[in-house]
Amino acid sequence: MATQSRVICKLLLLVLLPLLLYIVPTEGIFSGESICLIKSIFGIECWGCGITRAFFSVLYFDFAAAWEYNPLIYIVLPLLLWLWARELYCTVCKLRQK
Repeated sequence: MATQSRVICKLLLLVLLPLLLYIVPTEGIFSGESICLIKSIFGIECWGCGITRAFFSVLYFDFAAAWEYNPLIYIVLPLLLWLWARELYCTVCKLRQK
């Protein structure tokens, strides 16, 4: 019973993840103080900062800005979506087996 409740919680989290990412306040991501170590030490944007901003730009359908932040988002995002969908599918399959 405990494992079934864990699977249900995981499924709920996977389903709510896109919504949770959509409602994250983006002021800190796009214009706030950076907590990036590379930017703090060297004063330059790192690829991680760019990919985060690009991800949120795509999430809000601003594809041109996403390309400006980091063009690799168009490789990374499909991979992330595939991993998310695969995990969602596997979790649903586990729930059906119980």
